Amino acid sequence: MATSSYTDTRLLINNEWCDAASGKTIEVINPATGKPIGKVAHAGIADLDRALEAAQKGFAAWRKIPANERANTMRKAAALVRERASDIARLMTQEQGKPFAEARIEMLSAADIIEWFADEGRRIYGRVVPPRNLAAQQLVLKEPIGPVAAFTPWNFPVNQVVRKLSAALTSGCSFLVKAPEETPASPAALLQAFVEAGVPPGTVGLVFGDPAEISSYLIPHPVIRKVTFTGSTPVGKQLAALAGQHMKRATMELGGHAPVIIAADADVELAVKAAGAAKFRNAGQVCISPTRFLVHNSIREQFEQALIKHAESLKLGDGLVEGTTLGPLANSRRLTAMAKVLDNARATGATVATGGERVGSEGNFFAPTVLTNVSLEADVFNNEPFGPVAAIRGFDSLEDTIAEANRLPYGLAGYAFTKSFANVHLLSQQLEVGMLWINQPATPTPEMPFGGVKDSGYGSEGGPEALEAYLVTKSVTVMSS
Repeated sequence: MATSSYTDTRLLINNEWCDAASGKTIEVINPATGKPIGKVAHAGIADLDRALEAAQKGFAAWRKIPANERANTMRKAAALVRERASDIARLMTQEQGKPFAEARIEMLSAADIIEWFADEGRRIYGRVVPPRNLAAQQLVLKEPIGPVAAFTPWNFPVNQVVRKLSAALTSGCSFLVKAPEETPASPAALLQAFVEAGVPPGTVGLVFGDPAEISSYLIPHPVIRKVTFTGSTPVGKQLAALAGQHMKRATMELGGHAPVIIAADADVELAVKAAGAAKFRNAGQVCISPTRFLVHNSIREQFEQALIKHAESLKLGDGLVEGTTLGPLANSRRLTAMAKVLDNARATGATVATGGERVGSEGNFFAPTVLTNVSLEADVFNNEPFGPVAAIRGFDSLEDTIAEANRLPYGLAGYAFTKSFANVHLLSQQLEVGMLWINQPATPTPEMPFGGVKDSGYGSEGGPEALEAYLVTKSVTVMSS
């Protein structure tokens, strides 16, 4: 497969691409080779001030554009994203590592998300409230909250931006995002589509740099009225606390540790096909990735053997090489993390049924791994592995395994496989998660809520619920003279 040229990424301020005022840059590394492929501009405070000024002006202009026209502009951007999906996907694979086919799906999904939110913005309704005095009129208005500061991770460089971006723009807000320095080119290409579609200068902005410096400057700044973050729970708690100190509304989509409950009556072949595909997607670097496999003991051995076979059938390699189904980990830090997870699993009695080690000496390749006989004390059963590791443990009682699924402070996503309506009802009612998929892999769509509970955050990045965080409610009462 031909490799798209990878160019350096600059800052987007006031609809113009520019270098940092200091000229400082950061190297971008291809995780499949471990070698530099480009540079990204490193913003300083002077650049952030310019970006904030632009966002304020962009908000003043964008909010005055009727919802129908905003929708048309967003649809133009979506069309450009769809047209360029393959080219942007190749950039994404080079900087992030995921197979090209997965990257292309992410781009096509991004276009779908933009279009859905574009139309949903036409349905931001207030209401007329019957007055107690017929000489008065009572109105409830919905208005955009203001400029938004967004912070997004490297595992889905476009998807994690586009959900926030689309909800903000359709609501009438301007949008300034600190995207990941490790994967800058694909989100830059996404925002370029909005510039070309005709958003007013400053409506969208993009910066890179030191994450702590940028978040500590943007969140308290009076221009910013809304904060949205996707990332780890510890960092999310810090940013949520900072937003709270400055009375900024926040949406937090944080870490998960998704349980997969496979009941005695489950279709094992379906469970392996669906959960296995979800587990090793993006090398397991997915916040909603299935991680804790809780399998009824009557079918546990059958499931284990089938999942091992599935893992061993995956083709590990460079995401731009045709036939690759599992790419490298996104950075060398993940290799270190995986080694610690595996050392701990072995030390606590788990069996490494397949995989469990780095592959090769170049790039960040780690073999798809299946662990059996995993102890509840093992780190992999208590902290999100964020890698291509499936940990399996048996159970006898569905009620007990629901309790185990709910034991951790995380509550983002969950999965279950069963043919029993009674089991479906029990699982739906009792699992403490924000999203539950039964008898299928994860299918997040823009029309459905996307978010977690407990330490996995609050707020939604899907469905009509996603727009509420970008709107303020104004009560207006008018008395006729």
